Amino acid sequence: MVIIRRPTEANIRRFLQKQVGVALSYPQVHFTNKNETVPGFNNDHNRVLLGTGQAVYEAACEAIRTWQMFPGGWAWIEPGGTPIQTGQTLVMVARVFGLHWLNACRIVYTLDGTGPARRFGFAYGTLPDHVECGEERFSVEWLEDDTVWYDLKAFSHPRLWLVWLAFPLARLLQRRFVRASQERMKLVCAVGKTGK
Repeated sequence: MVIIRRPTEANIRRFLQKQVGVALSYPQVHFTNKNETVPGFNNDHNRVLLGTGQAVYEAACEAIRTWQMFPGGWAWIEPGGTPIQTGQTLVMVARVFGLHWLNACRIVYTLDGTGPARRFGFAYGTLPDHVECGEERFSVEWLEDDTVWYDLKAFSHPRLWLVWLAFPLARLLQRRFVRASQERMKLVCAVGKTGK
């Protein structure tokens, strides 16, 4: 769905009501949690070091819980404060060329593992009311060497013919999102380290 003005609560509510009972738009559910690529899709995996130690890990986990990994301004989640729970349906809003694109997603799994390496995060998958088709995982890892990493893994391809026509632009926007998300997480975790 494309609208000119920033979506209102009523826009979001109506859009989400249309997603009730709708199946995911791809069959490879959970493949972002496997060490495999998905044929026919663009497979992306990006990692960035956030720092070291428990304070950084906890700040990164809180950032994911509160959707702070989205850069804001041109990409954000509605409704704000959506809990990170399997089955939650949400809207990823992207503002491109003055238009607001509403994209329907559903959280397909969560991560909250303990052990030698700790992981926290989730993946959401696309619903038919999304310009892309695929799945994206947002996670943080605290490894045995005390390093904390932010990890984005996704597979996708355009769903709408308009996005296929503008494929290079779509890929450029995906790369822009990754860079902005990594910078946002580094900023949040730097604040977490200093206690500010």
